[in-house]
Amino acid sequence: MKPLKIILVDDEKRIRTSLRHLIGMYFSTAVIVAEAEDVASASEEIRRHQPDVVLLDIQMPGGSGFELIKKLSPINFKIIFVSAFDKFAIQAFKFSAVDYLLKPVDPDDLVRALQKASSLIEENELLLKIDTLLSNMNTVNHEPKKILLKTQEAVHLVNISDIIRCEADRNYTRFILDGNSYILVSGSLIEYDEILSDSGFFRVHHSHLVNLNYIVKIEKLNFQVVMKDNSVIPLATRKKDLLLQMLEKRSKLA
Repeated sequence: MKPLKIILVDDEKRIRTSLRHLIGMYFSTAVIVAEAEDVASASEEIRRHQPDVVLLDIQMPGGSGFELIKKLSPINFKIIFVSAFDKFAIQAFKFSAVDYLLKPVDPDDLVRALQKASSLIEENELLLKIDTLLSNMNTVNHEPKKILLKTQEAVHLVNISDIIRCEADRNYTRFILDGNSYILVSGSLIEYDEILSDSGFFRVHHSHLVNLNYIVKIEKLNFQVVMKDNSVIPLATRKKDLLLQMLEKRSKLA
């Protein structure tokens, strides 16, 4: 098997040394072909070595990791961001479907990211992912506005406010959108529950995640939720009180 060629880009030498050590210990099928400490040197090393993967810091002297990506476009390698961002920024990464590792880097997370990279060399949608990430990170109220949903046929950039509900469909999740359209994406409902739960979504049933803004009424006797698109969603008994509390709280904040 051909070794995975990696370039480490970080302005702190101790971080690069740590990553080199972890990769040597836990991912022997990779080879680090170069290191760089800023945008200029990173650009030069990437063009010279044509890596499979770049582990990339975001804040660096002479520009950001995002600026480096745009400078090198089109991209033909996998990028994994390595940074020490706060909770909101990490949420933005998730919405944008961008791979990332938090400092200090956990060996298990590093191995998972590299395994994923080795089986999926970067595709042409990276710039769309980056644009989505930057848009979400720049929102004033620190709530991501868009989510990137990938199907077999296309990559969809969807406004969070347009999602009425999500429905489990075996190993897929169906996103039902305002306007009577839907998108079927690979991935379990659990994954999207984790991403959307802080953005006004609530899992009313093991197979259903709903946007609280689209709830029309709750039928307490029948344990059902009626949505704006006229869909009737089952409500788990144990979720009823919590849902009512959340809606009451939102109404007071409005």
